[in-house]
Amino acid sequence: MSRADWSRRRFVGAVTGTAAAPAVAACDEAPPADPPSPPAPDPGTGARSGGGRPAGPRPLFLGTYTSADGGGEGIGLAAYDPESGRITGSGALTGVADPSYLTVHPDGRTLYAVNERDDGAVTAVRLSDRKVLGSRSSGGAAPCHLSVHPDGRYLLSANYGSGSVAVHPIDASGALGERTELVTHSGPPPGPGQRGPHAHQFLTSPDGGHVLAVDLGTDTVYTYRLDEAAGTLTETARASTRPGAGPRHLTFHPGGRYAYLANEVDDTVAVCAYDPGSGRLRIGAPQSTGTGAGTSYPAQILVTGNGRFAYLANRGDNSLTRYAVEADGARLRLLDTVLVGGDFPRQIAFSPDGALLFAANQRSGDVSVFHVDEESGGLRSAGEPFGSPVAVCALPL
Repeated sequence: MSRADWSRRRFVGAVTGTAAAPAVAACDEAPPADPPSPPAPDPGTGARSGGGRPAGPRPLFLGTYTSADGGGEGIGLAAYDPESGRITGSGALTGVADPSYLTVHPDGRTLYAVNERDDGAVTAVRLSDRKVLGSRSSGGAAPCHLSVHPDGRYLLSANYGSGSVAVHPIDASGALGERTELVTHSGPPPGPGQRGPHAHQFLTSPDGGHVLAVDLGTDTVYTYRLDEAAGTLTETARASTRPGAGPRHLTFHPGGRYAYLANEVDDTVAVCAYDPGSGRLRIGAPQSTGTGAGTSYPAQILVTGNGRFAYLANRGDNSLTRYAVEADGARLRLLDTVLVGGDFPRQIAFSPDGALLFAANQRSGDVSVFHVDEESGGLRSAGEPFGSPVAVCALPL
């Protein structure tokens, strides 16, 4: 990996020295944790459907770059009110370097973070007492995404800098074992303007039968079968975007037959058909993000738990695009865009009940919160953004 390739991923806020006032202050000892949360979705997959709104404050964890000018001191600790959307900070969990992406175990007891550095790693944190359970090498440079397999036994991570994906076993305590697999995307050749593969996401299909890796550098989504006994991967299919699209993030419709792909480089989205039997993905025609003529980089796309609406975060345009999902998931219809209220929305996530949408704004160093109307899909601001240094991930539980 060249330094230039990695810096393209971190090419704003975190690397340029744009500092935000740290509303979440660092602290050497974290306050007592809330009781273990109920299972929560990966922030990259969309809201869980069903269930009532929880009462009282809920935990919110915030990712940052600790090595950036004005960055955080570790994993930001906060809480949000599920009714008002108001966020209250309570410090930071130190000792976790560059935790730029976060996810939680399906049982709600363990938090996992990437350590997005040249010598990449993944870290486990027990939520009951916020104890760091240890880190393991990701086997590559600049890991930028991770997810937990639905059975809770494996952590999947993507190394952006080296264009590889890794598998780590998870033991009964939530701690990580030695890596069982590392696959580098050696083909096809890099797309226009790219110097090599850049794995950007690694997730499990809704049926649990396959795991898919989105690679921005090769313009390809790779499908693998995970051997759940050995923790190894076997490639079963590849799907290519048009050259230079730069696919970044994939999310599935709740029906499991369609998915939506955000293409960072050419500022488009695409509807994809998915075959659960083979794991094969068929990528459709590129569609507009509604951001106009200015330069913008789609970051993350989410689908509501009822499968009726999708939202796309647009860096540059600093907006959220709202789509109607039609034909049982087979079509996206652009409805409108809403200003996010911050600068460079790097990641978005639903609260577990789907009533709130959180946007982590990297350059402005804050988190915007919106109320989501279940019937119309409309977004209504919950108030002024919450300051959080170099905010690149928000994980509400």
